[in-house]
Amino acid sequence: MKIFDSKTKSLREFTPIEPGKVGIYLCGATVQGSPHIGHMRSALAFDVLVRWLRRCGYDVTMVRNVTDIDDKILAKSAEAGRPWWEWAYRFEKEFSKAYRDLGVLDPTYEPRATGHVPEMIDLIATLIERGHAYVGNPGNVYFDVTSLPDYGSLTNQSVDDLHDDEEAATDKRGPHDFALWKAAKVNEPETASWETPWGRGRPGWHLECSAMAGRYLGAEFDIHAGGIDLRFPHHENEQAQSHGAGRDFAQYWMHNAWVTIEGEKMSKSLGNSLTVENIVKEHPAVVVRLALGTVHYRSTVAYSESTLTEAGAIWERLTGFVQRSVDTVGEVPAEEIAALGHDDFPEDFAEAMDDDLNVSAALAQIHEHVTAGNSALANNDHVEARAEQVLVRAMLDVLGLDPMAEPWRHADASSSMHDALDALVNRVLEERAEARANKDWARADALRDSLTVAGITVEDSAEGVRWKVGGDLG
Repeated sequence: MKIFDSKTKSLREFTPIEPGKVGIYLCGATVQGSPHIGHMRSALAFDVLVRWLRRCGYDVTMVRNVTDIDDKILAKSAEAGRPWWEWAYRFEKEFSKAYRDLGVLDPTYEPRATGHVPEMIDLIATLIERGHAYVGNPGNVYFDVTSLPDYGSLTNQSVDDLHDDEEAATDKRGPHDFALWKAAKVNEPETASWETPWGRGRPGWHLECSAMAGRYLGAEFDIHAGGIDLRFPHHENEQAQSHGAGRDFAQYWMHNAWVTIEGEKMSKSLGNSLTVENIVKEHPAVVVRLALGTVHYRSTVAYSESTLTEAGAIWERLTGFVQRSVDTVGEVPAEEIAALGHDDFPEDFAEAMDDDLNVSAALAQIHEHVTAGNSALANNDHVEARAEQVLVRAMLDVLGLDPMAEPWRHADASSSMHDALDALVNRVLEERAEARANKDWARADALRDSLTVAGITVEDSAEGVRWKVGGDLG
């Protein structure tokens, strides 16, 4: 397997530190607001990575953090008149639901920044002891970027070329030094700060991830992943802190591209953010996943209604074959689908996935096998149809899209059942309307009674006839 390493800007053969095991750290959400599809791009891209590595036989440990204390959380919660921790937890739950809705696997660990302050204090102490950090005003601790020879190596920049990305501060030695610990402010809640040997305050953003990665993955681990917009300063500073503390840190860096809408990078500042909650009200969640997750992770996703329409058509074709094969030859057990390892997949599919997760080429292989499966069904070749069901579902599972797996299995079943029921009920209601038009009141009442017996409530109103399963319509 080859991975494009963002640090070396080259395809590198993937060799884990410990044979058979892979450690991944993914920068997760800063829970300041509702999740939008830009946030989900990263989660989906590296969900596929985890799924493929496990198919390759690796024992994968995935850590996806939650940043639940930072400047924006404090500012927005204060503006809303809510406790900062309540604000953070509200949106943490929204992110968790969005991940579930889109079929993202649970991480092995999902640590919160506020739960790892002791590790952060220990890391700061180490950096001060090693000469890479210093105390400014009480409560402020900074990293001295000039103290580390390889600072800037992740993004291939020299210190002289950097711009000052930190808040202006008079107690910094150099303009590019960044905060490890920030002194408590008089206008912020006391609960948003912690006592340290250097004064009361709260952690800097970069420090949080270094501490959590070290806690769960150790001094060195295989892959650090995240959005391309995090490369500088966040990931550069994460690496600097860790290297300064004597840790090798990440061996490979993977960064996904962003989502664009009409050619613009998706961001709240542009006013064009689309929340997951709103999108899945209008479109099946699985179609949203397919649209966002089957574009190469280093390529920009151009999001639009037509993107979702195209993804919906693809989903119908894929699920059409799977359902027909299930109806004809039976559903292949999930255990059999899960048992396929790297060498059991079609060679071209495995080669595509091994080529830095080339999901577009992998999807093309799935389509070829759907065609083969449909031909087998047409020819009543049940043995071949079953074999293609196994391959198609296993390949789709790598992309998180097996129609017979959760969460899509029940979602599709529920949708199909509702569509079927809707068609049947509307047919009865049409017959009832016809009977009423003919003043055949006995037949009209009998048709309504037949729906009532089936547990379906019907209501005539000025806006037309409404129905629902059970209860009052309200």
